[in-house]
Amino acid sequence: MGGILMRKSGADELEAFYPIRPECTADVPKPRFKPRAGKTLSARRWHAGFSEDGHLDIAKVLRRIQRGGVHPAIKGVVWEFLLGCFDPNSTFEERNQLRQRRREQYSMWKAECQNMVPVIGSRKFITAPIITGDGQPILTSNHGEQVNCGFSDKKAIQWMLLLHQIGLDVARTDRALVFYESEANQAKLWDILSVYAWMDNDIGYVQGMNDICSPMVILLENEADAFWCFERAMRRLRENFRCTARSMGVQTQLNTLSQIIKTVDPKLHQHLEDLDGGEYLFAFRMLMVLFRREFSFVDALYLWELMWAMEYNPNICSLYEGSSATTGASQLNEKQLKQCGKFERKNVKTGQGDQQSAFAVFLAASVLEMKNKRLLREAKGLDDIVQILGDTTGSLDAKKACHGALKVHKKYLSKMKQS
Repeated sequence: MGGILMRKSGADELEAFYPIRPECTADVPKPRFKPRAGKTLSARRWHAGFSEDGHLDIAKVLRRIQRGGVHPAIKGVVWEFLLGCFDPNSTFEERNQLRQRRREQYSMWKAECQNMVPVIGSRKFITAPIITGDGQPILTSNHGEQVNCGFSDKKAIQWMLLLHQIGLDVARTDRALVFYESEANQAKLWDILSVYAWMDNDIGYVQGMNDICSPMVILLENEADAFWCFERAMRRLRENFRCTARSMGVQTQLNTLSQIIKTVDPKLHQHLEDLDGGEYLFAFRMLMVLFRREFSFVDALYLWELMWAMEYNPNICSLYEGSSATTGASQLNEKQLKQCGKFERKNVKTGQGDQQSAFAVFLAASVLEMKNKRLLREAKGLDDIVQILGDTTGSLDAKKACHGALKVHKKYLSKMKQS
């Protein structure tokens, strides 16, 4: 089947997987990504990567993804491996059991939430507050009874106060896609984000998480599977969403970005500094929602899988599962090193590898480098910087940006070595 799909025209094929609402076609940037036979990971190649009992040759799969992304027909299942939901060294049977356990766990969390707010799981969602700040129900006519009773538990109140905000964001998410014309599909996204906010009480919900979660809902039919895929993505990104009165979580990555540009392009850094852009806040959105606004929907998915393949570490799954037998990322043997993505391999060899120097930060640096001449020539203030970077929407090439990021990374490491 993979081969037949590959031979269809790329644009028609993507249109079949992610149809755009007719009234939105004029406003949506045309995707640059097209599945390419011999480069893109096809369904046939993917299935051939498994041994008889289910071990996956992840090194081969990563090489293929880094060359040409993943075919839309198998994106969801491939992402589960890239994000560390499953260990490539596990068997089909072990993964089936794990999937079952996770689905049950999700059902339990969802039932807890449903108990408090019956609209969860009803294929509908809310966009108006349902309780007051002190936990008393707000009686409204839509969706009948929304809250079972008054609440005094601080965690429950805090969570319920988020639910309408999640609903407002869900209503705005990927509106150009036919998929979200269905309220049941929007409700699925709302349910997952609501359950996540209940489960991760520390971070809760922050605007932007909807943009990260939406593709998982589209790619994975089973709601629990989509939840776990999102949960794994949030393991990498959750610190970006940590907001306190004094700082935003993404600030740490912005500081690293500033450090990288200062090292690899001191002239550009000085220019941005002179324009009061030294804190790099103009790159906030890029890092917060992983370039969702800079790329079309299809190209953003392509970019993500390239990034995750390049950042891949074979220990990611056991690290997330909290297995005590986990070797540290920097103590990989030769075989495991081969199972790392290009970026991660370099980090392991040079002893780099914290979250702050994630691939996304080098990607943001490579976007700035691409715009280097325009920024130096035309930017006279912060608004100009924002305008110049805003012009990239829909015109960036994901693969070029990733190769640019690898080059910036290499240059940065060699300059750090010299200093």
